[in-house]
Amino acid sequence: MLPETAHIPTGPGALLTGDLEMPEGARGVVAFAHGSGSSRHSPRNRAVAGVLRDAGLGTLLFDLLTEAEERTDAATAEHRFDIPLLARRLVAAVDWLAARPDTTGLPIGLFGASTGAAAALVAAAERPETVRAVVSRGGRPDLAGGALDRVETPVLLIVGGEDREVLRLNERAAARTAAPCTVHVVPGATHLFEEPGALDQVAAVARDWFVRTARRAAPR
Repeated sequence: MLPETAHIPTGPGALLTGDLEMPEGARGVVAFAHGSGSSRHSPRNRAVAGVLRDAGLGTLLFDLLTEAEERTDAATAEHRFDIPLLARRLVAAVDWLAARPDTTGLPIGLFGASTGAAAALVAAAERPETVRAVVSRGGRPDLAGGALDRVETPVLLIVGGEDREVLRLNERAAARTAAPCTVHVVPGATHLFEEPGALDQVAAVARDWFVRTARRAAPR
């Protein structure tokens, strides 16, 4: 299984770069939406992606911003909280996966971190026939706004037990989400899940969620 450099067209002048890895006989594919100020090289997301691939799921880690936008965002932070923009980019990646010969027909899951979680929920609301599962790691699902009322796919919100404000925001968002929504608390973990074993638990819970939803997915 060799990683493929992906080039995802997302609109005029916006060609995004990513890394697609598909295990042989993949049962589904998960696209990662990284958080504010991060990129597809996020070591935490890459660690989770490796666990998913070991379970037979393909992974797509890609940059939600162009190189020029990344430079602007690094100086001004103006794009990282632009949820409509990030969601449009994620929808484009979902459509790109749905159209590829090697991934068409596979259940697509979305894994969002921080502001990427809000983008994942908006994208799931926009593509209910394609996106079959959403997982958030330390995310801000509250920033998805009205999309929470339109999400149809099962949602898992993973939050550190010591990340108290984000936990409160996740619990509020879960109560608003129209789809089945579970909040999983990792005891003792803070926002970045840097404590021993915390990220391992995130990866295991996410893996089980995606595998279970992939098994249940059937053509609608």
